[in-house]
Amino acid sequence: MSRPIQAHINLSALKHNLHVAQRKANGRVMAVIKANAYGHGLLRAAEALRDAEGLAVLDIGDAIKLREAGSRQTILLLEGFFSIDELALIAEYDLATVVHSQHQLDMLDAYPRRQALQVWLKINTGMNRLGFTPYELPAVMERLRSHRALRELVLMTHFSHADEAQGIDAQLELFKGITAAYRVPRSLANSAALLRYPAAQGDWARPGIMLYGASPFADLSAQQLGLQPVMTLTSELISVRSIKAGEQVGYAGLFRAERDMRIGTVACGYADGYPRHAVTGTPILVNGQRTRTLGRVSMDMLAVDLSDIADATVGCCVTLWGEGLAVEEVARAAGTISYELLCALAPRVPVRY
Repeated sequence: MSRPIQAHINLSALKHNLHVAQRKANGRVMAVIKANAYGHGLLRAAEALRDAEGLAVLDIGDAIKLREAGSRQTILLLEGFFSIDELALIAEYDLATVVHSQHQLDMLDAYPRRQALQVWLKINTGMNRLGFTPYELPAVMERLRSHRALRELVLMTHFSHADEAQGIDAQLELFKGITAAYRVPRSLANSAALLRYPAAQGDWARPGIMLYGASPFADLSAQQLGLQPVMTLTSELISVRSIKAGEQVGYAGLFRAERDMRIGTVACGYADGYPRHAVTGTPILVNGQRTRTLGRVSMDMLAVDLSDIADATVGCCVTLWGEGLAVEEVARAAGTISYELLCALAPRVPVRY
């Protein structure tokens, strides 16, 4: 009999969330499935997202897997190419590539083929991570105007505060101002911008976290946004015991009982992808009833409070996040974000679609 932990991936929910994104977008949707589709499985997620006009990944190996598995949409490499040798593969597999640096432009100049590549030119409007500065843009556009390797050009940027009160106004106005003279498609909106700022939609939207049923906002839940959770991580109670007031729980005794109480041990720990830094009080469901974690998360186990769940016994179902318990709520209690929890699902956890 195997350990009871498993991740359930609801592909119907993934399709539903894509349709939410498509209703919000005025243009085409580039579904972001980097990092193994945020931990949900690259190829299975891509199949569920076949109605999206494009798929975005980080690694050229993933892009090739998608093509060989039958994906016919635009496939975008979000960090572009890292060597000149990759340009031949990009052409062979008909991939689109981000270009964000002079180094990549130099490799593009050295590429011998003609009219082969779709380039997404990244402009730095304030993120200060990747992209050409507004000052550099005119010279770069002139350089690309009649480039022998260029088949199609898209201009893109990335918002640094779309999920926060500061918003996107400054970056959006800068982008609009410096690109106004160029009649090419544009891509601006990530999940937060797509959901909150219609003016930022552009020709291509790039939703990521919303596709997986998590909210990018601290003040709005996924349910309020009409999204459905895609990953539900479940396990079971493998021990139930009573402890006395004053007794400690777990490593370093970080939790000390203030009264006599029942506690349970769950077969899930940080080696499964549950955050070790989750503190006492992180929400969890036992038999569908809300309770809290206790003490420090171990490698393979964590403790829960069963004081108010009289029917909890060994074998009872435990939901770590997902259906009935939003992943972003667990992440917030653990001092992190939903992206990290979903992406951190360990390979040892069985996945059921």
